[in-house]
Amino acid sequence: MRIGRGRATLLAAVLAAAACSGGIFRQYEYEEDVYLSLDGSATVYVNASVAAIDALRGAAFDASPSATFDRDAFRRYYSSPATHVTRVSSSRRSGRRFVHVRMEVDDIRRLPADPPFAWSAYDFARRGELFEYRQTIGAAAAKPVADAGWTGREIVAFRLHLPSKIAWHNAPPGNLKRGNILVWEQPLADRLRGVPLTLEARMETQSILYRTLWLFGATFVAVALSFGVVIWWILRRAPAAHAGAP
Repeated sequence: MRIGRGRATLLAAVLAAAACSGGIFRQYEYEEDVYLSLDGSATVYVNASVAAIDALRGAAFDASPSATFDRDAFRRYYSSPATHVTRVSSSRRSGRRFVHVRMEVDDIRRLPADPPFAWSAYDFARRGELFEYRQTIGAAAAKPVADAGWTGREIVAFRLHLPSKIAWHNAPPGNLKRGNILVWEQPLADRLRGVPLTLEARMETQSILYRTLWLFGATFVAVALSFGVVIWWILRRAPAAHAGAP
């Protein structure tokens, strides 16, 4: 089915308006994703433009579009006694270089020992019947970056991927994704000004994976028992059927 030129033009205008308002195409300039485990260890991802890393964290990387990507330099920058960098890659978007870093953390509470995360304070502990997570993000470096190419629509995002059922959180309404992912967002301009941001969540002490495996095991046992009962019933009836035959 063909779409008329007028409708196509209208659709393009709607999509453009949505993009400008951040409704569909989210211009994430800096992202931190924490995949937390109940023992306090975590896998942390950072996806950010080089310009945002320089401006927010005070780094001194060359943010110009023509700069050569130095993977080892970013690996050294994100490495510390608290972190183990496992992957570094890059991409381009809107004429800017973006960096993607994956790292393993033995204890999320030690993450501020790594300078790129020193703007945050982390608390994670079991209190009563729940685990409590709290991250307070402080002031940014607010380092001037020339010719970053920002339009004012850029967003900073912090995501928390939790291992168990969430009992309570302070993320904005609608920012609970797929049951156990919490999202906090700020305009890049607010993050540069150091507008306070606190991430809080409380979760159950039993992991979703453990509960799933337990349910799977219980289902398997129930099915096995059912088969056993059926086989026993067949074998029990077999002699009676032979005895009653002419």
